[in-house]
Amino acid sequence: RLSKVAMLMLATVRHASSRIKVGSHPLSSSVPKVQNFINGVFEDSATDKYIDLFDPATQNLVCQVPCSTPEELKRAEIGAAKAFKTWKEVPVQQRQRVFFNLQKLIRDHTDELAKSITLEQGKTLQDAKGDIFRGLEVVESCCSIGNILMGETLENLSRGLDTYSYRQPLGVTAGICPFNFPAMIPLWMFPVATACGNTMVLKPSEKDPGATMILARLAQQAGLPDGVLQVVHGAADTVNFLCDAPSVRAISFVGGNSAGEHIFQRATQTGKRVQANLGAKNHATVMPDADREQTVNAIVGAAFGAAGQRCMALSTVIFVGESKEWLADIVEKAKKLNVGSGFDSKTDVGPLISKESKLRVHSLIEQGVQDGATLLLDGRGVKVSPGLENGNFVGPTVLFGVTRSNRAYQEEIFGPVLVCLAVDSLEEAIEFTNASKYGNGCAIFTTSGANARKFQHEVDVGQVGINVPIPVPLPFFSFTGSRGSIRGDIHFYGKQGAQFYTQIKTITSNWEYKAAQSNVSMSMPTLDTPNKK
Repeated sequence: RLSKVAMLMLATVRHASSRIKVGSHPLSSSVPKVQNFINGVFEDSATDKYIDLFDPATQNLVCQVPCSTPEELKRAEIGAAKAFKTWKEVPVQQRQRVFFNLQKLIRDHTDELAKSITLEQGKTLQDAKGDIFRGLEVVESCCSIGNILMGETLENLSRGLDTYSYRQPLGVTAGICPFNFPAMIPLWMFPVATACGNTMVLKPSEKDPGATMILARLAQQAGLPDGVLQVVHGAADTVNFLCDAPSVRAISFVGGNSAGEHIFQRATQTGKRVQANLGAKNHATVMPDADREQTVNAIVGAAFGAAGQRCMALSTVIFVGESKEWLADIVEKAKKLNVGSGFDSKTDVGPLISKESKLRVHSLIEQGVQDGATLLLDGRGVKVSPGLENGNFVGPTVLFGVTRSNRAYQEEIFGPVLVCLAVDSLEEAIEFTNASKYGNGCAIFTTSGANARKFQHEVDVGQVGINVPIPVPLPFFSFTGSRGSIRGDIHFYGKQGAQFYTQIKTITSNWEYKAAQSNVSMSMPTLDTPNKK
């Protein structure tokens, strides 16, 4: 399986020319190396520091990801700054045409992208295609970016005096991506940034950069000029470079809280804009009047899909009143989910991204039990098919009776673990949800319009689903997580995405047609008094 899928990466990786050593692991020339994409050229890095990338389902070594050198990072920055000078002058309708081309190419290469995602990240092929499609929707919205780049105007504020504003691109921007959506998150970033007239230096996750490299190739084929999109690799050093780079005006980040807090603090100190989507603990409130079968199915899919590695996964369920009896249904359905390789069409739950993630999830399950929760379903030690014994698998897990002090509730587990509790009223459910430090998403399941209206009005969470388990907005809107789930105050894609990647220039012009005046006014100009004829 590995050799067939790895053939898809030949356009973006090259074989090492000699034996090198990564940590204590000797690598031969047969191990592919991911390339940089700088100034329109896919090129091998000159680094001697690489990060091993393993198939999470088998632990087979897939490729090496370079830590781009300081010289390569600087070339990417300088090249993006140079490309901006010409790209910003390209008319918006011509920029839009690039994204018409790109969306078609993404559709044509969906299978290639999906196989790369499944190989490197582990999610099922069907889920990988959903990852791509949700990013594709953002690309499609960029085909009409001009509609949300228009400024404002007001004429005749005084005789012959008008004021109007333009939205203009910032310059060089940067994107720092997480591992859990290898296609969708890059497509939240570089299409919007570049459609607005900026250039971007993009750092994909070092855990699964393959999809980004394919997207870079497709963007070039779509007509994006050299230097408008640069792709570099690495870990902390690369992130810090982007935070400090003088030419970078804005940074987009999606990932964990510790990294996001660091990026926000470091980048804003140098005057950069930052939009950072951080962690989450998304709550579902289940009312007794909800449709039982629909609710159970929605919760199981939203809690355990993608092995729980979604920032919008439903990881906490609050059962109101008699609805707690439905917990048994959730456990039974979860037991029937198939755990295995994402390439197996029968698989429902793929592996976690790394051995470290697996150990962390195991630890939090154990800590949840020690803190008083009841373990209704234990996914540790789940049985998988032969050949997958070394994979990073954890099966669906359900904990009941968690409290606010339970570590399994407090932490974003990022695994297929559902924590549950019961309350007596909708008011208690809202209070419990609002007490969480996170505000990414939540949901209520009910057939009562009054319950839904009260919930959506009173809950302090940025994205609310009513009988919708994962309420990620389409790009007509923006992704509006709040409170502890975001740093910065301008959101991804949609109108707010365009606002983030542009700045407003306001012009006040006086073209009153009148004879020349000889008097000079030394007072602060005001518009309160009409000009005399």
